[in-house]
Parts: sequence; C-alpha cells; structure tokens
Amino acid sequence: MAKILVVDDDPSVRETLLTFLELENYQVDSAASTDEAIGKLQADAFPIVISDVYLDERTGLDILNAAKSANPECSVILMSGRGTIETVMEATKRGAFDYVAKPFDLDRMLEIIHRAEEAARGSDDEDTDIDDLPASEMIGSSAAMVEVYKTIVKAAPSDVTVLIGGETGTGKELVARLIHNLSSRKNQAFVPVDCGSITGSLLESELFGAMRGAYTGADRDRVGALEAANNGTVFLDEIGEIDEGFQLRLLRFLQEKEVRPLGASRAKKVDVRIIAATNKDLAKRTEEKRFREDLFYRLNVVPIQLPPLRERRGDIPLLADTFVKQANVRYGLQAKITKSGMRAMEEYAWPGNVRQLQHMIERLAILAPQNRIDDEAVLDAIQSMSSRDVQGGESLADTATDQIRKVLAATGGNKSRAAKILGIERKTLYRKLERMGLG
Repeated sequence: MAKILVVDDDPSVRETLLTFLELENYQVDSAASTDEAIGKLQADAFPIVISDVYLDERTGLDILNAAKSANPECSVILMSGRGTIETVMEATKRGAFDYVAKPFDLDRMLEIIHRAEEAARGSDDEDTDIDDLPASEMIGSSAAMVEVYKTIVKAAPSDVTVLIGGETGTGKELVARLIHNLSSRKNQAFVPVDCGSITGSLLESELFGAMRGAYTGADRDRVGALEAANNGTVFLDEIGEIDEGFQLRLLRFLQEKEVRPLGASRAKKVDVRIIAATNKDLAKRTEEKRFREDLFYRLNVVPIQLPPLRERRGDIPLLADTFVKQANVRYGLQAKITKSGMRAMEEYAWPGNVRQLQHMIERLAILAPQNRIDDEAVLDAIQSMSSRDVQGGESLADTATDQIRKVLAATGGNKSRAAKILGIERKTLYRKLERMGLG
C-alpha cells in the first residue's frame, strides 16, 4: 500500500483522514503546517500527498511544488472549502492529481487514492502509433472519402452549384470551404448562412438585404449575404429547412443572379457561387411536394454525399490521432490514445459523426489520467454523453465536479468553450458552477 502524507491545519480533518486511511491499511504520516510538511517531503518519499489549500502564510500550492520537486511522480490531492476557479486553474496547471471540495465523503477520497495508485502502476495498454500524414483539410483515406475527394477536385475549379448531403456532424461546411479554397474565388469572401436557424422573413433579409424602414426595427440599410459575397461563395447550410415561399425567391436568384433588398426599387447583379447542404433527403421531399422540384435540380447539379463515420470506421484512428494532437497543442497537453482506447472508439457507432468524435477527444485529452486515453475513459465518456442525450443536455448528474474543474482550467476559465467540450449548454454549466460555489 502507498505511503501517504496528510497536510491540514484543522486537527479534526487531519485525525479523521489519518484514522480512516490507517484502517484501510495505508501507512500515513501527517503535518499541521507548510513548514512541517515541506520538511517531511524533503526527508522522505511520499507517492501520495493529500493537502488542504489554505494553511498558513503559504498554501497547498507550495506543498504541491515541494512534493513534485521531491518526487515528480507524486500524486498530490488538494482539498478546500473555499474553492475558486483561479485556484483550481493554478492547481491543475501545476500538476495536481485531483482537487476535492470540503466537506467530502471519505469513500470518495478513497476512490481518488485508488486512482492515483493505478496511475502510478501504469498499464500494459500501449499507446497507439499512427504514421504522420501530410497536412490536409480533410482527414480520411477510406474508399468512400476518396470518392468525395475526387468529386471535390473536379467540381471546385468551375462555378457549378454543389449540393452536399450527409448526417449532422459529417463535415458538410468543411467540404464547402474546401471547394471554395480550391476555386478561382479563393481570395474572395466565403459567407455561410444557416438556413435552419433563421425564420423565412428574416432569412430573406439575411440573404438579400433590406433598406432602412423596410420593416419594423430596420433603422439602417442592411447588406445581404449574397451581395456581401459578390465574386465569392455563399454556403447555404440546411437548405432543406427553407419554406415554400422562400424557395421560389431563391430559385429566381439562381436563374437571374440578381438581388433586390427588401424595400428597394431596383435589383442588383451579383456574381456569387452557391454551395448548399442538407441533412434531409431532398429527393424524397421533392417527391412529397415539400420541396420545389425545379429548385432541387438547380441546386443538385453536382451532388456530394458524405458518409457517416460508422460507415468508414477505418478512418477513426486517423481522425482521433489528429484531434488529440490538436488538443495537445491547443491546451499544452501530452495526451496519448492507447490501443484499447482506439479499439473502443472504432467499435462505437458515433451518431454525431466526426464532430462528436472531435469534441469527445478534446474532452478526454483534458481529463485523461496520466495523459492516457484508454478504453475505460472512452466508455465512460460515451456513457456520459448518452446520459445527457436522454436528459436533453440539461442535467450534469453524470458530469463529475472534478471534470468540470479540469476543463475550466484547461480553457483558461472560458465557460463557453468548457460547456462545448463537456457537451452541455452554457446555462447548465452556470447553474452547476453556482452550486459548486464557483459561479
């Protein structure tokens, strides 16, 4: 059993931990001050240190530094009844193994100690070794993706209209940007418009623009996306969501290449390439008279269908390796995916496709014990995501407090980014932070 040093200026906490851990057959020493603790760390080797943050003229962060200086492999568990984002961020940066809020459950502390012991023992689960590939905007070498690449290369140089199909998260906007960047318009604007999130009347002004006074609240002239992207490309995402009335307006634009802002008396000629995307079956919607047939054919000149990730599992190692390297650079990490972790990823169905894989890898890289993403970590993350999906993303019951702290620390306290990595809404994270006393 590991030798443990407990540091706390509160004798009741110190004695409680000492008695509890001795009953669990650990060899335990204790200290009531930073000076006493640092002296013991210099005199003896402790694989695990449990320290309060707020002690005397110095803090648990000084204990952390001393423990790591004496033994770089030491697992330091900090505890505090006055946790703040700043303290957690600093503790995480300095290499604390975990951070526990007081009061805590003794069984919870024992669980953390067991994890620290497992991390120290290491594992026979080797890291994956993926060959470095040339830099590319799109990742994947499966037969289905090679066909996509071939179509992109053929379609990009012309001004032909492209319709990209595929499930949510397959990378439709990435394909659209790649087509634009490979075209003669690459030095001009690329303007994405999410048709699915804008109502019909607002979508018209978003695309075509509006003159001052054209509607209530129009206090100035507004340039539409089509005019703003003149000589460039407009990407119409979720084109299948536009209503029937606006479908006719869009069809006329594709025929005439003219825009007339709301409230304007004259139309203007614009030179814009249109790339559209949808996660709907537009051919079926056309048959059901829910989408104009003439507009469908105008958009579907060159179709590109992106395969879901579950149909190109051979690309998962390439994608996962790329995403973990990106996370390492972004957050200053050294995370590695083990062979068992990669197998777990390859066996999962990925209903959210590449986007879901990317977000999960980012989260795992930040939270990985000892920088290793193994099958247990992957399966836990998948289970956590599934639980939130069932609860509509509103519950954090399955998102551990220490995970939230670590993600916040990695993102420099950026709550919007942290919520995205955790796969929850910002307002849900804010509520949880308030309950944690970190709001």
